Amino acid sequence: MNLIVELRQYTLHPGARDTLVDLFEREFVTGQEAAGITVGGRFRDLDDPDRFVWLRAFPDMAARARALRAFYGGPVWQAHRERANATMTDSDDVLLLRGPGLPAPAIAGPVVATICHPLDLTTFTGHFEQHLRPALTAAGTPAQAVHVSEHAENTFPALPVRTGENVLVWFTAGRAPRLPDLSLHLKSAPRQLRLEPVRGLRPPS
Repeated sequence: MNLIVELRQYTLHPGARDTLVDLFEREFVTGQEAAGITVGGRFRDLDDPDRFVWLRAFPDMAARARALRAFYGGPVWQAHRERANATMTDSDDVLLLRGPGLPAPAIAGPVVATICHPLDLTTFTGHFEQHLRPALTAAGTPAQAVHVSEHAENTFPALPVRTGENVLVWFTAGRAPRLPDLSLHLKSAPRQLRLEPVRGLRPPS
């Protein structure tokens, strides 16, 4: 099933990530779900202590607009937005995608997001399915939850998304996949995010 998916990367003030993670897990998961948003995986970036990465999904763009209006105009966000915003230096690094979404992983362990910027999305998607996906599976790092850019107009302009980009994104459980030379297909080298799933709230200190 293809959904509208946001891959959101937040840059945070030094030392603020655990504050945001705890607030997110305590208030924003259930708050968004009550507004009709499917909250997916939430992650700490293993290579950047000041980065928080997460996904959320919607059935379509119209549903996205309704759900985001309900959440950001609702009591949960209004009550906690100042504390959440105080942790962030940038919350606008958002890729709008189409794909299956990525639920919060059921087991502990790293997840790798691979982000590719192809010269031609259609051509690269065909290459991925015919050649790269089988090679990744054979190497023991199968591609999961493959997504491509969604270029529909942003139906909730209060929250910016990156525009003018074509990307193909997939996720891998465990170690980062070793990739062949893709320079003939991509505008730049693939970016791989090594991510640690969030595991609920911290115990009280």
